[in-house]
Amino acid sequence: MCFKRSLFISALTFLVCFIRIVERVSKTVEVHIQISKKVSNHQDLREEDTNFDPGYEPDWAVISTVKKDRDHAPVKESGQWAFSLPLSELYSLRRARFSLGRNFLVLTSRGGHPLPPLHFHRGGTRELLRALHRYIILDPSPVDGRLFLAYPNDSGEQSQAFDRLQLLDDGGSDLVTRFIHDPYATTFGGFSKVTNFFRAALRPPESPIHPRTVQDPSLPPQPDDEPGFELITCGVELGPRPDVTRGQPLDKWEEFLDPEGRVQNPERIKELVFRGGITPTLRKEAWKFLLGFYPWNSTRKERDDILRVKTDEYFRMKVQWKSISEEQEMRNSLLRGYRNLIERDVSRTDRHNTFFSGNDNPGLTLLHDVLMTYCMYNFDLGYVQGMSDLLAPLLFVTQNEVESFWCLTGFMELVHQNFEESQEAMKQQLLQLSILLKALDPELCDFLDSQDSGSLCFCFRWLLIWFKREFSFEDILTLWEVLWTRLPCENFHLLIACSILESQRGELIGSDHDFNTILKVCCSTWRRGHLPAAHPVQGEKSFMSRCMI
Repeated sequence: MCFKRSLFISALTFLVCFIRIVERVSKTVEVHIQISKKVSNHQDLREEDTNFDPGYEPDWAVISTVKKDRDHAPVKESGQWAFSLPLSELYSLRRARFSLGRNFLVLTSRGGHPLPPLHFHRGGTRELLRALHRYIILDPSPVDGRLFLAYPNDSGEQSQAFDRLQLLDDGGSDLVTRFIHDPYATTFGGFSKVTNFFRAALRPPESPIHPRTVQDPSLPPQPDDEPGFELITCGVELGPRPDVTRGQPLDKWEEFLDPEGRVQNPERIKELVFRGGITPTLRKEAWKFLLGFYPWNSTRKERDDILRVKTDEYFRMKVQWKSISEEQEMRNSLLRGYRNLIERDVSRTDRHNTFFSGNDNPGLTLLHDVLMTYCMYNFDLGYVQGMSDLLAPLLFVTQNEVESFWCLTGFMELVHQNFEESQEAMKQQLLQLSILLKALDPELCDFLDSQDSGSLCFCFRWLLIWFKREFSFEDILTLWEVLWTRLPCENFHLLIACSILESQRGELIGSDHDFNTILKVCCSTWRRGHLPAAHPVQGEKSFMSRCMI
Protein backbone atom coordinates (compact mmCIF):
# COMPACT_ATOMS: atom_id res chain seq x y z
CA MET A 1 0.00 0.00 0.00
CA CYS A 2 1.57 3.23 -1.05
CA PHE A 3 0.47 6.09 1.10
CA LYS A 4 1.60 9.51 2.22
CA ARG A 5 2.03 10.30 5.86
CA SER A 6 2.06 14.07 6.31
CA LEU A 7 4.34 15.60 8.92
CA PHE A 8 3.05 19.08 9.65
CA ILE A 9 5.95 21.09 11.05
CA SER A 10 7.40 24.46 10.07
CA ALA A 11 7.78 23.24 6.50
CA LEU A 12 5.18 20.89 5.08
CA THR A 13 6.77 17.61 4.09
CA PHE A 14 5.43 14.31 2.88
CA LEU A 15 6.88 10.93 3.74
CA VAL A 16 5.88 8.30 1.19
CA CYS A 17 5.97 4.75 2.50
CA PHE A 18 4.96 1.21 1.56
CA ILE A 19 2.67 -1.10 3.48
CA ARG A 20 3.72 -4.63 2.59
CA ILE A 21 2.13 -7.90 3.68
CA VAL A 22 5.04 -10.37 3.59
CA GLU A 23 5.01 -14.14 4.09
CA ARG A 24 8.19 -15.27 5.83
CA VAL A 25 9.08 -18.93 6.27
CA SER A 26 11.29 -20.15 9.07
CA LYS A 27 10.12 -23.24 10.87
CA THR A 28 6.56 -22.12 10.31
CA VAL A 29 5.01 -19.72 7.87
CA GLU A 30 4.63 -16.30 9.43
CA VAL A 31 2.92 -13.28 7.88
CA HIS A 32 4.13 -9.78 8.67
CA ILE A 33 2.72 -6.36 7.97
CA GLN A 34 5.71 -4.18 7.22
CA ILE A 35 6.00 -0.41 6.90
CA SER A 36 9.11 1.00 5.27
CA LYS A 37 10.11 4.35 3.85
CA LYS A 38 10.01 4.60 0.09
CA VAL A 39 12.95 6.17 -1.71
CA SER A 40 12.85 7.50 -5.22
CA ASN A 41 15.27 4.99 -6.74
CA HIS A 42 13.83 1.98 -4.83
CA GLN A 43 17.38 1.12 -3.76
CA ASP A 44 16.52 0.28 -0.17
CA LEU A 45 13.65 -1.89 -1.28
CA ARG A 46 15.75 -3.83 -3.72
CA GLU A 47 18.33 -4.56 -1.05
CA GLU A 48 15.68 -5.89 1.27
CA ASP A 49 13.49 -7.64 -1.26
CA THR A 50 14.71 -8.24 -4.78
CA ASN A 51 11.35 -9.59 -5.88
CA PHE A 52 9.62 -6.28 -5.23
CA ASP A 53 9.94 -4.00 -8.25
CA PRO A 54 6.51 -2.95 -9.51
CA GLY A 55 7.94 -0.40 -11.97
CA TYR A 56 5.42 2.23 -10.91
CA GLU A 57 4.05 3.82 -7.76
CA PRO A 58 1.29 1.43 -6.75
CA ASP A 59 -1.58 2.53 -4.57
CA TRP A 60 -1.17 -0.76 -2.75
CA ALA A 61 0.53 -4.12 -3.22
CA VAL A 62 0.66 -7.54 -1.55
CA ILE A 63 4.03 -9.30 -1.79
CA SER A 64 4.68 -12.96 -1.09
CA THR A 65 8.37 -13.61 -0.46
CA VAL A 66 10.34 -16.32 1.29
CA LYS A 67 12.98 -15.45 3.84
CA LYS A 68 14.51 -18.30 5.78
CA ASP A 69 15.62 -18.44 9.38
CA ARG A 70 14.79 -14.87 10.27
CA ASP A 71 13.28 -14.20 13.68
CA HIS A 72 11.33 -11.08 14.45
CA ALA A 73 10.14 -9.46 17.62
CA PRO A 74 6.41 -8.84 17.85
CA VAL A 75 6.99 -5.22 16.85
CA LYS A 76 10.24 -4.46 15.11
CA GLU A 77 11.02 -0.81 14.55
CA SER A 78 13.57 0.13 11.92
CA GLY A 79 13.75 3.87 11.96
CA GLN A 80 11.44 6.61 13.13
CA TRP A 81 8.66 5.83 10.66
CA ALA A 82 9.13 2.09 9.97
CA PHE A 83 8.06 -1.02 11.80
CA SER A 84 7.26 -4.68 11.22
CA LEU A 85 4.52 -6.61 13.02
CA PRO A 86 3.57 -10.30 12.69
CA LEU A 87 -0.11 -10.53 11.94
CA SER A 88 -0.40 -13.13 14.67
CA GLU A 89 0.44 -10.33 17.11
CA LEU A 90 -2.15 -7.91 15.72
CA TYR A 91 -4.96 -7.39 18.23
CA SER A 92 -7.10 -4.70 16.63
CA LEU A 93 -7.27 -2.25 13.77
CA ARG A 94 -9.19 1.02 13.93
CA ARG A 95 -10.27 3.11 10.98
CA ALA A 96 -10.55 6.79 11.82
CA ARG A 97 -10.96 9.98 9.89
CA PHE A 98 -9.95 13.60 10.20
CA SER A 99 -12.51 16.33 9.65
CA LEU A 100 -10.91 16.82 6.22
CA GLY A 101 -12.23 13.39 5.31
CA ARG A 102 -8.84 11.62 5.01
CA ASN A 103 -8.66 8.15 6.50
CA PHE A 104 -6.02 6.75 8.78
CA LEU A 105 -5.55 3.37 10.45
CA VAL A 106 -4.29 2.67 13.97
CA LEU A 107 -2.91 -0.81 14.67
CA THR A 108 -2.63 -2.22 18.20
CA SER A 109 -0.56 -5.29 19.01
CA ARG A 110 -1.62 -7.98 21.45
CA GLY A 111 0.96 -6.64 23.88
CA GLY A 112 -0.94 -3.37 24.01
CA HIS A 113 1.56 -1.43 21.90
CA PRO A 114 -0.12 1.18 19.70
CA LEU A 115 1.71 1.72 16.43
CA PRO A 116 2.10 4.99 14.50
CA PRO A 117 -1.08 5.93 12.63
CA LEU A 118 -1.05 5.14 8.91
CA HIS A 119 -2.53 7.93 6.81
CA PHE A 120 -4.13 7.28 3.41
CA HIS A 121 -4.33 10.55 1.53
CA ARG A 122 -5.41 8.88 -1.70
CA GLY A 123 -7.66 6.21 -0.24
CA GLY A 124 -6.90 2.50 -0.06
CA THR A 125 -7.96 1.49 3.44
CA ARG A 126 -10.63 -0.88 2.15
CA GLU A 127 -8.17 -2.52 -0.24
CA LEU A 128 -5.76 -3.09 2.63
CA LEU A 129 -8.50 -4.68 4.74
CA ARG A 130 -9.41 -6.99 1.87
CA ALA A 131 -5.77 -8.01 1.53
CA LEU A 132 -5.49 -8.71 5.26
CA HIS A 133 -8.55 -10.96 5.08
CA ARG A 134 -6.37 -13.48 3.21
CA TYR A 135 -4.39 -14.10 6.37
CA ILE A 136 -6.52 -13.12 9.36
CA ILE A 137 -10.13 -12.62 10.32
CA LEU A 138 -11.16 -9.00 10.92
CA ASP A 139 -14.49 -8.79 12.70
CA PRO A 140 -16.09 -5.37 13.17
CA SER A 141 -16.88 -4.52 16.74
CA PRO A 142 -20.63 -4.65 17.50
CA VAL A 143 -20.41 -1.31 19.34
CA ASP A 144 -17.95 0.55 17.11
CA GLY A 145 -18.18 0.09 13.36
CA ARG A 146 -14.66 1.49 12.84
CA LEU A 147 -12.94 -0.97 15.19
CA PHE A 148 -11.92 -4.37 13.78
CA LEU A 149 -10.76 -7.21 16.04
CA ALA A 150 -8.12 -9.55 14.57
CA TYR A 151 -8.42 -13.34 14.89
CA PRO A 152 -6.20 -16.05 13.38
CA ASN A 153 -7.42 -17.36 10.06
CA ASP A 154 -6.96 -20.98 11.07
CA SER A 155 -9.71 -23.55 11.17
CA GLY A 156 -8.23 -25.30 14.19
CA GLU A 157 -7.93 -22.15 16.20
CA GLN A 158 -11.43 -21.13 15.14
CA SER A 159 -12.76 -24.43 16.39
CA GLN A 160 -10.97 -23.94 19.69
CA ALA A 161 -12.39 -20.43 19.95
CA PHE A 162 -15.91 -21.73 19.49
CA ASP A 163 -15.21 -24.53 21.91
CA ARG A 164 -14.24 -21.90 24.47
CA LEU A 165 -17.52 -20.18 23.70
CA GLN A 166 -19.24 -23.41 24.91
CA LEU A 167 -22.47 -22.97 23.07
CA LEU A 168 -23.07 -26.71 23.53
CA ASP A 169 -21.66 -27.08 27.03
CA ASP A 170 -24.22 -29.72 27.96
CA GLY A 171 -23.25 -31.94 25.08
CA GLY A 172 -24.29 -31.84 21.46
CA SER A 173 -26.20 -35.13 21.63
CA ASP A 174 -28.83 -33.58 23.88
CA LEU A 175 -29.20 -30.41 21.83
CA VAL A 176 -32.13 -31.58 19.66
CA THR A 177 -34.07 -32.89 22.66
CA ARG A 178 -33.58 -29.67 24.62
CA PHE A 179 -34.56 -27.57 21.60
CA ILE A 180 -37.82 -29.53 21.08
CA HIS A 181 -38.82 -29.26 24.75
CA ASP A 182 -37.80 -25.63 25.29
CA PRO A 183 -36.67 -23.89 22.07
CA TYR A 184 -36.68 -20.38 23.55
CA ALA A 185 -34.47 -21.19 26.52
CA THR A 186 -32.06 -23.21 24.37
CA THR A 187 -31.73 -20.52 21.69
CA PHE A 188 -31.40 -17.49 23.92
CA GLY A 189 -29.09 -19.34 26.27
CA GLY A 190 -26.68 -19.75 23.37
CA PHE A 191 -27.10 -16.10 22.38
CA SER A 192 -26.24 -14.95 25.89
CA LYS A 193 -22.90 -16.74 25.62
CA VAL A 194 -22.23 -15.02 22.31
CA THR A 195 -22.87 -11.70 24.05
CA ASN A 196 -20.46 -12.56 26.86
CA PHE A 197 -17.87 -13.61 24.30
CA PHE A 198 -17.97 -10.31 22.44
CA ARG A 199 -18.05 -8.30 25.66
CA ALA A 200 -14.79 -9.94 26.67
CA ALA A 201 -13.35 -9.48 23.21
CA LEU A 202 -14.03 -5.77 23.29
CA ARG A 203 -11.97 -5.22 26.43
CA PRO A 204 -8.50 -3.90 25.65
CA PRO A 205 -5.73 -6.46 25.97
CA GLU A 206 -3.85 -6.72 29.22
CA SER A 207 -0.84 -4.55 28.68
CA PRO A 208 2.45 -4.81 30.57
CA ILE A 209 2.91 -1.07 30.24
CA HIS A 210 1.47 1.33 32.78
CA PRO A 211 -1.31 3.76 31.95
CA ARG A 212 0.00 6.78 30.16
CA THR A 213 -0.38 10.09 31.90
CA VAL A 214 0.18 13.64 30.84
CA GLN A 215 3.11 13.89 33.23
CA ASP A 216 4.89 10.93 31.62
CA PRO A 217 5.26 11.60 27.89
CA SER A 218 7.90 8.90 27.48
CA LEU A 219 5.32 6.14 27.52
CA PRO A 220 3.83 4.90 24.22
CA PRO A 221 0.96 6.98 22.82
CA GLN A 222 -2.61 5.74 22.82
CA PRO A 223 -4.08 4.41 19.53
CA ASP A 224 -6.12 7.53 18.77
CA ASP A 225 -3.23 9.90 19.41
CA GLU A 226 -1.34 11.51 16.56
CA PRO A 227 2.35 11.14 17.44
CA GLY A 228 4.54 13.57 15.58
CA PHE A 229 1.59 15.34 14.01
CA GLU A 230 -0.11 18.66 14.32
CA LEU A 231 -3.84 18.12 14.01
CA ILE A 232 -5.41 20.34 11.36
CA THR A 233 -9.13 20.44 12.10
CA CYS A 234 -10.68 21.95 9.00
CA GLY A 235 -8.10 23.62 6.79
CA VAL A 236 -10.46 26.55 6.15
CA GLU A 237 -10.79 29.33 8.69
CA LEU A 238 -13.93 31.24 7.80
CA GLY A 239 -13.63 33.83 10.53
CA PRO A 240 -16.56 35.63 12.13
CA ARG A 241 -19.74 35.78 10.10
CA PRO A 242 -20.48 39.32 8.88
CA ASP A 243 -23.76 41.00 9.62
CA VAL A 244 -25.89 41.00 6.47
CA THR A 245 -29.33 42.52 6.16
CA ARG A 246 -31.91 42.11 3.44
CA GLY A 247 -32.50 45.04 1.14
CA GLN A 248 -35.77 46.52 -0.01
CA PRO A 249 -37.74 44.50 -2.60
CA LEU A 250 -37.86 45.57 -6.21
CA ASP A 251 -40.88 47.88 -6.36
CA LYS A 252 -40.24 49.91 -9.52
CA TRP A 253 -40.21 48.43 -12.99
CA GLU A 254 -40.92 51.12 -15.53
CA GLU A 255 -37.83 53.14 -14.61
CA PHE A 256 -35.65 50.27 -15.89
CA LEU A 257 -37.29 50.33 -19.34
CA ASP A 258 -36.31 52.46 -22.30
CA PRO A 259 -38.97 54.16 -24.49
CA GLU A 260 -39.42 50.93 -26.53
CA GLY A 261 -39.76 48.76 -23.45
CA ARG A 262 -36.29 47.16 -23.32
CA VAL A 263 -34.85 46.42 -19.89
CA GLN A 264 -31.86 48.73 -19.56
CA ASN A 265 -29.93 47.10 -16.73
CA PRO A 266 -30.95 43.46 -16.16
CA GLU A 267 -27.93 42.77 -13.93
CA ARG A 268 -28.99 45.55 -11.58
CA ILE A 269 -32.52 44.13 -11.47
CA LYS A 270 -31.14 40.68 -10.60
CA GLU A 271 -29.02 42.16 -7.83
CA LEU A 272 -32.02 43.98 -6.35
CA VAL A 273 -34.10 40.80 -6.53
CA PHE A 274 -31.33 38.80 -4.89
CA ARG A 275 -30.99 41.31 -2.06
CA GLY A 276 -34.66 41.97 -1.39
CA GLY A 277 -36.99 39.98 -3.63
CA ILE A 278 -39.87 41.46 -5.62
CA THR A 279 -43.04 43.15 -4.47
CA PRO A 280 -46.11 40.96 -5.18
CA THR A 281 -47.56 43.41 -7.70
CA LEU A 282 -44.47 43.17 -9.96
CA ARG A 283 -43.92 39.43 -9.76
CA LYS A 284 -46.16 38.54 -12.68
CA GLU A 285 -44.08 40.70 -15.03
CA ALA A 286 -40.61 40.15 -13.56
CA TRP A 287 -40.90 36.36 -13.31
CA LYS A 288 -41.38 36.09 -17.08
CA PHE A 289 -37.94 37.64 -17.57
CA LEU A 290 -36.25 35.66 -14.79
CA LEU A 291 -37.56 32.38 -16.25
CA GLY A 292 -36.75 33.18 -19.87
CA PHE A 293 -40.27 33.62 -21.24
CA TYR A 294 -39.29 37.10 -22.42
CA PRO A 295 -35.73 38.07 -23.41
CA TRP A 296 -34.32 40.94 -21.38
CA ASN A 297 -33.62 42.99 -24.50
CA SER A 298 -37.05 42.52 -26.10
CA THR A 299 -39.29 45.48 -26.89
CA ARG A 300 -42.97 45.72 -25.97
CA LYS A 301 -43.98 44.90 -29.53
CA GLU A 302 -41.65 41.90 -29.63
CA ARG A 303 -43.11 40.64 -26.37
CA ASP A 304 -46.62 40.90 -27.77
CA ASP A 305 -45.51 38.83 -30.76
CA ILE A 306 -43.85 36.27 -28.49
CA LEU A 307 -46.99 35.91 -26.41
CA ARG A 308 -49.14 35.38 -29.50
CA VAL A 309 -46.80 32.72 -30.92
CA LYS A 310 -46.38 30.96 -27.56
CA THR A 311 -50.14 30.93 -27.02
CA ASP A 312 -50.76 29.23 -30.37
CA GLU A 313 -48.00 26.71 -29.69
CA TYR A 314 -49.39 25.89 -26.24
CA PHE A 315 -52.90 25.18 -27.42
CA ARG A 316 -51.66 23.04 -30.31
CA MET A 317 -49.89 20.83 -27.77
CA LYS A 318 -52.92 20.84 -25.50
CA VAL A 319 -55.18 19.67 -28.33
CA GLN A 320 -52.87 16.70 -28.88
CA TRP A 321 -53.68 15.05 -25.57
CA LYS A 322 -57.23 16.37 -25.35
CA SER A 323 -58.13 14.74 -28.70
CA ILE A 324 -56.94 11.28 -27.61
CA SER A 325 -59.94 9.05 -27.05
CA GLU A 326 -60.29 6.69 -24.12
CA GLU A 327 -59.84 3.76 -26.49
CA GLN A 328 -56.58 5.21 -27.80
CA GLU A 329 -55.33 5.92 -24.29
CA MET A 330 -55.96 2.31 -23.30
CA ARG A 331 -53.29 1.38 -25.84
CA ASN A 332 -50.86 4.08 -24.64
CA SER A 333 -49.67 2.93 -21.24
CA LEU A 334 -47.10 5.73 -20.94
CA LEU A 335 -49.60 8.54 -21.41
CA ARG A 336 -52.09 6.73 -19.20
CA GLY A 337 -49.46 6.47 -16.49
CA TYR A 338 -48.66 10.18 -16.74
CA ARG A 339 -52.35 11.07 -16.44
CA ASN A 340 -52.82 8.89 -13.36
CA LEU A 341 -49.81 10.41 -11.62
CA ILE A 342 -50.92 13.95 -12.45
CA GLU A 343 -54.48 13.41 -11.24
CA ARG A 344 -53.24 11.92 -7.99
CA ASP A 345 -50.72 14.72 -7.32
CA VAL A 346 -53.00 17.58 -8.35
CA SER A 347 -55.60 16.48 -5.79
CA ARG A 348 -53.09 17.01 -2.96
CA THR A 349 -51.00 19.98 -4.13
CA ASP A 350 -51.28 23.16 -2.03
CA ARG A 351 -54.90 22.51 -1.12
CA HIS A 352 -54.50 24.90 1.82
CA ASN A 353 -54.15 27.75 -0.70
CA THR A 354 -57.45 29.32 -1.70
CA PHE A 355 -56.41 29.23 -5.36
CA PHE A 356 -56.42 25.39 -5.23
CA SER A 357 -58.87 24.65 -2.41
CA GLY A 358 -62.23 22.98 -2.91
CA ASN A 359 -63.26 20.06 -5.07
CA ASP A 360 -64.44 21.95 -8.15
CA ASN A 361 -61.83 24.69 -8.09
CA PRO A 362 -60.82 25.89 -11.59
CA GLY A 363 -57.24 26.24 -10.31
CA LEU A 364 -57.02 22.44 -10.03
CA THR A 365 -58.20 22.09 -13.63
CA LEU A 366 -55.55 24.53 -14.84
CA LEU A 367 -52.90 22.69 -12.81
CA HIS A 368 -53.92 19.39 -14.42
CA ASP A 369 -54.07 20.77 -17.97
CA VAL A 370 -50.70 22.53 -17.83
CA LEU A 371 -48.98 19.39 -16.52
CA MET A 372 -50.60 17.21 -19.19
CA THR A 373 -49.52 19.68 -21.86
CA TYR A 374 -45.96 19.59 -20.54
CA CYS A 375 -45.97 15.85 -21.21
CA MET A 376 -46.60 16.69 -24.86
CA TYR A 377 -43.85 19.34 -24.78
CA ASN A 378 -41.27 17.01 -23.24
CA PHE A 379 -42.51 13.48 -23.74
CA ASP A 380 -39.13 11.92 -22.91
CA LEU A 381 -39.30 13.29 -19.39
CA GLY A 382 -43.07 13.40 -19.14
CA TYR A 383 -44.40 13.91 -15.65
CA VAL A 384 -42.47 13.06 -12.50
CA GLN A 385 -43.76 13.40 -8.98
CA GLY A 386 -42.84 16.82 -7.60
CA MET A 387 -43.41 18.81 -10.78
CA SER A 388 -46.85 19.84 -9.55
CA ASP A 389 -45.11 21.53 -6.62
CA LEU A 390 -43.06 23.59 -9.07
CA LEU A 391 -46.05 24.65 -11.14
CA ALA A 392 -48.44 25.68 -8.35
CA PRO A 393 -46.65 28.95 -7.36
CA LEU A 394 -46.18 29.87 -11.03
CA LEU A 395 -49.87 29.44 -11.72
CA PHE A 396 -50.77 31.34 -8.56
CA VAL A 397 -48.65 34.37 -9.53
CA THR A 398 -49.36 34.57 -13.27
CA GLN A 399 -53.06 33.62 -13.01
CA ASN A 400 -52.69 32.56 -16.64
CA GLU A 401 -52.56 29.08 -18.16
CA VAL A 402 -50.26 29.91 -21.08
CA GLU A 403 -47.83 32.10 -19.15
CA SER A 404 -47.57 29.62 -16.29
CA PHE A 405 -46.79 26.85 -18.78
CA TRP A 406 -43.91 28.70 -20.40
CA CYS A 407 -42.60 29.81 -17.03
CA LEU A 408 -42.64 26.14 -16.01
CA THR A 409 -40.57 25.20 -19.07
CA GLY A 410 -38.04 27.87 -18.07
CA PHE A 411 -37.95 26.58 -14.49
CA MET A 412 -37.52 23.02 -15.71
CA GLU A 413 -34.51 24.11 -17.77
CA LEU A 414 -32.83 24.80 -14.42
CA VAL A 415 -33.90 21.66 -12.56
CA HIS A 416 -34.91 19.07 -15.17
CA GLN A 417 -31.91 16.91 -14.31
CA ASN A 418 -33.34 16.47 -10.80
CA PHE A 419 -36.20 14.47 -12.30
CA GLU A 420 -34.21 12.20 -14.60
CA GLU A 421 -34.49 8.50 -13.89
CA SER A 422 -30.76 7.97 -13.35
CA GLN A 423 -30.75 10.47 -10.45
CA GLU A 424 -27.12 11.26 -11.23
CA ALA A 425 -27.71 15.00 -10.79
CA MET A 426 -29.27 14.46 -7.37
CA LYS A 427 -26.40 12.24 -6.28
CA GLN A 428 -23.92 14.88 -7.42
CA GLN A 429 -25.74 17.62 -5.51
CA LEU A 430 -25.85 15.54 -2.34
CA LEU A 431 -22.12 14.92 -2.68
CA GLN A 432 -21.46 18.63 -3.19
CA LEU A 433 -23.63 19.44 -0.18
CA SER A 434 -21.65 16.97 1.92
CA ILE A 435 -18.34 18.54 0.86
CA LEU A 436 -19.68 22.02 1.55
CA LEU A 437 -20.99 21.08 4.98
CA LYS A 438 -17.65 19.45 5.79
CA ALA A 439 -15.91 22.76 5.15
CA LEU A 440 -18.49 24.96 6.88
CA ASP A 441 -19.30 22.78 9.89
CA PRO A 442 -17.00 19.74 10.19
CA GLU A 443 -18.31 18.91 13.66
CA LEU A 444 -21.88 18.58 12.42
CA CYS A 445 -20.69 16.63 9.40
CA ASP A 446 -18.80 14.15 11.58
CA PHE A 447 -21.82 13.73 13.85
CA LEU A 448 -24.12 12.95 10.93
CA ASP A 449 -21.56 10.51 9.59
CA SER A 450 -21.36 8.76 12.96
CA GLN A 451 -25.14 8.29 12.87
CA ASP A 452 -25.14 6.77 9.37
CA SER A 453 -26.57 10.02 8.00
CA GLY A 454 -23.46 11.35 6.29
CA SER A 455 -24.98 10.78 2.86
CA LEU A 456 -27.52 13.55 3.65
CA CYS A 457 -30.21 11.61 1.85
CA PHE A 458 -32.80 13.30 4.08
CA CYS A 459 -32.02 16.48 2.09
CA PHE A 460 -33.18 14.83 -1.13
CA ARG A 461 -36.60 16.52 -1.15
CA TRP A 462 -35.05 19.90 -0.34
CA LEU A 463 -32.92 19.83 -3.46
CA LEU A 464 -35.43 18.09 -5.72
CA ILE A 465 -38.12 20.79 -5.56
CA TRP A 466 -36.06 23.65 -4.10
CA PHE A 467 -37.47 23.59 -0.56
CA LYS A 468 -41.07 23.86 -1.74
CA ARG A 469 -42.39 21.79 1.16
CA GLU A 470 -40.03 23.19 3.77
CA PHE A 471 -41.27 26.80 3.74
CA SER A 472 -44.63 28.53 3.66
CA PHE A 473 -46.19 29.28 0.29
CA GLU A 474 -45.51 33.01 0.61
CA ASP A 475 -41.89 32.52 1.60
CA ILE A 476 -41.23 30.12 -1.24
CA LEU A 477 -42.19 32.85 -3.73
CA THR A 478 -39.39 35.06 -2.42
CA LEU A 479 -36.90 32.21 -2.11
CA TRP A 480 -37.43 31.02 -5.68
CA GLU A 481 -37.12 34.46 -7.27
CA VAL A 482 -33.83 34.89 -5.39
CA LEU A 483 -32.56 31.55 -6.70
CA TRP A 484 -33.66 32.38 -10.27
CA THR A 485 -31.21 35.28 -10.35
CA ARG A 486 -28.41 32.65 -10.22
CA LEU A 487 -26.57 34.94 -7.79
CA PRO A 488 -24.02 34.66 -6.35
CA CYS A 489 -23.63 31.24 -8.01
CA GLU A 490 -25.75 28.58 -9.64
CA ASN A 491 -25.54 26.34 -6.57
CA PHE A 492 -26.73 28.87 -4.04
CA HIS A 493 -29.48 26.44 -3.03
CA LEU A 494 -26.77 24.22 -1.52
CA LEU A 495 -25.76 27.05 0.81
CA ILE A 496 -29.39 27.39 1.84
CA ALA A 497 -29.46 23.67 2.63
CA CYS A 498 -26.33 24.11 4.77
CA SER A 499 -28.02 26.97 6.60
CA ILE A 500 -31.03 24.79 7.39
CA LEU A 501 -28.75 22.06 8.74
CA GLU A 502 -26.80 24.57 10.79
CA SER A 503 -30.02 25.89 12.30
CA GLN A 504 -30.67 22.35 13.60
CA ARG A 505 -27.16 21.57 14.89
CA GLY A 506 -28.15 22.33 18.49
CA GLU A 507 -30.95 19.79 18.22
CA LEU A 508 -28.71 17.18 16.61
CA ILE A 509 -25.21 17.34 18.12
CA GLY A 510 -25.06 15.76 21.55
CA SER A 511 -28.30 13.88 21.05
CA ASP A 512 -28.73 10.16 20.61
CA HIS A 513 -30.80 10.56 17.46
CA ASP A 514 -30.62 7.67 15.04
CA PHE A 515 -31.11 8.00 11.28
CA ASN A 516 -34.91 7.94 11.46
CA THR A 517 -35.03 10.60 14.18
CA ILE A 518 -32.61 12.82 12.26
CA LEU A 519 -34.83 12.45 9.21
CA LYS A 520 -37.87 13.45 11.25
CA VAL A 521 -36.14 16.46 12.82
CA CYS A 522 -34.77 17.82 9.56
CA CYS A 523 -37.97 17.32 7.60
CA SER A 524 -40.46 18.54 10.21
CA THR A 525 -38.88 21.54 11.90
CA TRP A 526 -38.92 23.60 8.71
CA ARG A 527 -42.42 22.71 7.64
CA ARG A 528 -44.90 25.40 6.75
CA GLY A 529 -45.54 27.58 9.73
CA HIS A 530 -42.22 26.70 11.43
CA LEU A 531 -40.16 29.67 10.35
CA PRO A 532 -37.33 31.27 12.34
CA ALA A 533 -39.50 34.25 13.24
CA ALA A 534 -43.15 34.81 14.03
CA HIS A 535 -43.96 36.87 10.97
CA PRO A 536 -43.40 34.96 7.68
CA VAL A 537 -41.70 37.83 5.86
CA GLN A 538 -39.51 38.66 8.86
CA GLY A 539 -38.62 35.01 9.23
CA GLU A 540 -37.66 34.78 5.57
CA LYS A 541 -35.52 37.91 5.83
CA SER A 542 -33.78 36.57 8.92
CA PHE A 543 -33.12 33.22 7.28
CA MET A 544 -31.94 34.69 3.98
CA SER A 545 -29.57 37.03 5.81
CA ARG A 546 -27.81 34.00 7.24
CA CYS A 547 -27.32 32.57 3.76
CA MET A 548 -25.93 35.76 2.22
CA ILE A 549 -22.41 35.61 3.62
